[in-house]
Amino acid sequence: MRPSLESLRVFEACVSAGSFARAAERLFLTPAAISLRIRTLEAELGQPLFMRAGRRVVPTAAASVLAKRVREALTGIGEALAELQATTTPLRVTAPPTFASRWLAPRLARCPTAGASVIEVDVSAEIRDPGAFDIAIRTGRGGWAGPEEYRLAPVEVTPMLSPSLLGTRTLAAPAALADFELLPHPDWEQWFKEAQCATPQGLRFLAVDYPTHELDANAALAGVGVALLSPSLFRPLLTEGRLIAPFPYVLSGPAWHFALIRANDARQAPRQLCAWLCEQASGEPASEPKAL
Repeated sequence: MRPSLESLRVFEACVSAGSFARAAERLFLTPAAISLRIRTLEAELGQPLFMRAGRRVVPTAAASVLAKRVREALTGIGEALAELQATTTPLRVTAPPTFASRWLAPRLARCPTAGASVIEVDVSAEIRDPGAFDIAIRTGRGGWAGPEEYRLAPVEVTPMLSPSLLGTRTLAAPAALADFELLPHPDWEQWFKEAQCATPQGLRFLAVDYPTHELDANAALAGVGVALLSPSLFRPLLTEGRLIAPFPYVLSGPAWHFALIRANDARQAPRQLCAWLCEQASGEPASEPKAL
């Protein structure tokens, strides 16, 4: 007669704890129940498993070997259950609105983990409770305290405008942007430095400061003004000719897009998804804004 898995689990707990009383506390059982389970197991195996040494119980040499093998088997079962749950429990991803819609959403449909796990996407630029999500995509310079970081791609920006706003005018040099209204962005001054151009005097900025780059892009498409946008995220609009990037100067970094996971998360699914996102990011072609 083969002993039950529950009996072997109790036996291993007794060996690890060094006493029936402590094993009972760990397993939320009574010492009497533990003793009965061990006596039954010894009868099923046809040999004693413990020797008394004062208040302690000492496993026999054969019992120590058996306990080690049982411990390894229980660990394997736990890992197998974790892998099974990883394929049925949704992976929760939070990402900023523009990155989620322009970069993440088009790629998740072909994510290899999508067939095994449901991926739930939360779109928000706000800080979320780390325990509420498995993967958080955020923008910064890295070095956050706590999470494990996967570097995806640098934040890139270059001026973009609609052909209707440009009309018959030309933009021969960055200084010519002074003839247009610009959508507010904190990196305008840095972009002019990248273009090796002093920030022009008399720049005109719209009074509306939109909270997302997606709204900036919509305003630029409507001909409201010139927006500082990512040529990687908005490449389709450049390819279709709906927006124009008149200059070859692209400000890259120092901020990056990162995928963050909890450092104590031992599951494979979040790490596999982060690794896949890194592959997707590294496979991006170089930024090639459409020049006039």
